Order: sequence, then structure tokens, then C-alpha cells
Amino acid sequence: MAIIEKRRLTSGNTRYWVKWRLGGTRAGAGQSEPFDTEAAAHTFKLHVEAADHHWPQNWIPRHGWAPGWVPGIGWTNQPEQSDQPEKKAEPVRFADYATDLIDSLSGIEDRTRHEYHRDLRLHLIPAFGEADLRDPADLTPKRVREWVNALQEGVPDPRVPINPEAPAGKRKGADRGCRTGWLRPPLRAKTIQNLHALLFAICQAATQEDPPLRPANPAARIRLPRLDDGEGDDDMCFLTREEFKILRDAAHPDVRDMLEVFVLTGLRYSELTALQKRDINLRTIGGRTTGTLEVRRSWKRQPDNTFKLGAPKTKQSRRRIALSPRTIALVKPHLESKGPEDYVFTTEQGAWWRHSSFYNRRWIQAVKRARAAGLTKKPRIHDLRHTHVSWLIEENVHAFKIQRRLGHKSITTTMDRYGHLVTDLDDDLLAAIDGTPAPPAVAALPTSSGTQRLTVVS
Repeated sequence: MAIIEKRRLTSGNTRYWVKWRLGGTRAGAGQSEPFDTEAAAHTFKLHVEAADHHWPQNWIPRHGWAPGWVPGIGWTNQPEQSDQPEKKAEPVRFADYATDLIDSLSGIEDRTRHEYHRDLRLHLIPAFGEADLRDPADLTPKRVREWVNALQEGVPDPRVPINPEAPAGKRKGADRGCRTGWLRPPLRAKTIQNLHALLFAICQAATQEDPPLRPANPAARIRLPRLDDGEGDDDMCFLTREEFKILRDAAHPDVRDMLEVFVLTGLRYSELTALQKRDINLRTIGGRTTGTLEVRRSWKRQPDNTFKLGAPKTKQSRRRIALSPRTIALVKPHLESKGPEDYVFTTEQGAWWRHSSFYNRRWIQAVKRARAAGLTKKPRIHDLRHTHVSWLIEENVHAFKIQRRLGHKSITTTMDRYGHLVTDLDDDLLAAIDGTPAPPAVAALPTSSGTQRLTVVS
């Protein structure tokens, strides 16, 4: 629900801020609007909640209701009749406005700008390019809904029948030699959400121009496909320790240590392959070696598909990770005879492992051999990071510690993504329902042999 936050200004006046998250979910983008009186803030708060925690219809942020619009009544002012014909404002084409907006965006990387232009060119301009942003009847919520449905359904190719037995998203043409049965295949739910977010941002910017180009955002309050519908390829894959061992043993010997360090640290692939010797800090005290790993950089893809080293994904991604004894033993051999700026994990030629090269030359073969050896799952490279989290949750590690280790921006991100794995509360819940004492907690502790023994925790 929306909240009202009271603030005292340096001038001595009081300002009331209405705050909420789009859609009313924890994952929704934070929104706010200031008011001079508590009554005005309370009234706006009710309008936000009535609009399902989106911006109320025809509300112009930082300006108020659109001139002539009265909530609950509608448009009340009519243009006065005049002998002189009213000069109509020049139309603003969606394609022109969106292109200029993306060109002028600040605080984004070149690769991000390139991807925005790509999505605009492939998906938004074909649907809305000629629309006049000034005309509410030209770009409507109905038109946006129809666009979302079209992205989800795809456009079949009438010349090439679709093979219904082929996997979804990869339905090849029924005739041999035909590339596909789609003029445009259905898009994944995550892709549709990303495209809608871009459309929302463009239309929202149009409502915030001075003066506003349009009274409301047509992309607001649009229901989108859910990410967790069905069991598609977007589902995270979690490996047990036994399943990971099958995968590791099936991999080429020159990447086995790299895979194990990957799953033991939970790094992103772009961070793991950017590790240099100077990022590993080892020290021995009393015959016991301890160590940490500094995440200082990661590989960044450029608009021309080249890569360069840059800062990690977010500010929180720059972090220090404690290394387990097993991880230290795996890393040590890869630090020998290397300079401070040499990469820890490299190819036989001493180059860093580019993602496409690693995927095609090592990962695909490893998964194929692992499945032949009994692995029933088909993990992706990033699933090793997911697996790392599942192992920590399995050992009842606190979510805050997991957040810091992964470099997530907030603990909300961690819980939204992995909260469904937390099951240690089940006993307490069931005991509360039946009114019986909860059983003692059971924790898995590693033994010197590498197996696990169960210990009752009082």
C-alpha cells in the first residue's frame, strides 16, 4: 500500500510525500509525489491505491491533474469558441521522440544504449513508430495490450508449417531445409517485460515534459506474462552436490577447477573470468591458510561485441568474499608463476575464457557427457551461481549474508529470487497450527572426510 512520509524542510515548512511501488509489489519501481498539505497527500494516496498502485489517470507528476480533468467526473473544460481557428500543435512521432530520448539518456553504459536502440528498432517502432504522442486516441492502452499479446503469440509463417512436436520457441519448419515456421517467434516472458519497461519509460518521459506531451501513460497498468508460468527454459536449475560432481567429472580437465570455484564462490561468470592474481589474498597463520577474494572488475560487452574490463554490475557487486579451504586448494595452483595482473583461469593459450568460447568448447560437451552419465537436469552456466545459493540456504545461512556474498543490491532481490528455497520455517508453522512444540533444528555439519553428519541444535 502507499504511505505518506512527513518531512521538515530547512525553511521550516512541512512537506508530505506519498510513496509507493508500481503494481504494489516489492519488485515494483519506487515512486513518490510531494504535497504541501496532509489532506492533499491523503487524497492522492487514495487515488494511487484505487489505480492498483500505478499513477492515477491524467495525473501529471509534479504538476497535478491535467487541466480540465476532474477525478470521478472527467473532462470539464471545453475550448472557447473563437472566430480564429485554433492552431493545432505539431504532431510528435513516437519514433523520433523515442530515438532522441535514448540518445540523451545519462548514467547508462554504451552497451545499454545500444541495446535500447536495438529493441526500439526491432519491436517498438514497427508497432508505434508513426503514432502521435500528443494524441491520446492514437496511442492507447488497448493498442499497448494488443502489442503485448502479439509479442507473446508470435507471427506464424503461412508458407512454412510449424512442427508441433518441436520444443516451444524452437519450432522448426516441417519441410526439410526451411529455417523456421515463424515470421517472428513468440518472445519469452522476461523479454516482453523488458520491452514493456522500455515503452513505459518513453511514454512516462512524454508525460513529464514541460509542457507535457500527453496527459497519461498508455503503458501503465498493463498486465504482463508471468515469469513463473509453466516449466520453461527460464526456470532456475539447482544442482545437488552429487549432481555437480557428475558435471565436474564430465568436464574437460582444464576447466574442472574453474567450475568448482565457480560453484563455491557464487560469482557471476563475467566476474570469475576477470579475476586476476592480485585479487586473491592468502595468508597462513599457525599452519592454517585463510583467504579472501576481491571482486573489483568484470567483463563488459561493447556495442561492437568486443569486451573490456569495467566496474562490477552494481556498487554492491564490488565486494570481498571469504574462501573456504577447498576453494583455496583449488585456486593455489593457478596462481603459480603468474604476475599480479594475470588472469587466474585461462585457456591453454593463456587468454581469458570468453563466454561464447567457453560455452561452445567446454560447457556444451560437459553437460552432454554428464547427462549420458546419469544427470537428469540440463543446467546453464549461470545455474552454478544459483546452485551456490541453494547450498547456502540448505545450511540455513542467513539471507543477509547471502545477499552480501552475491553482491545483490538489496536483500529484497535475494529473497524474491531464492525465497522459495527457504523451508526451515515449515516445522515452526506446522507446530503453531497444531499447538505442539516445534522439533529441534537439525543442521548439517561437514566432517573431515567430506561427508556430512547431522547434529541436533539446541
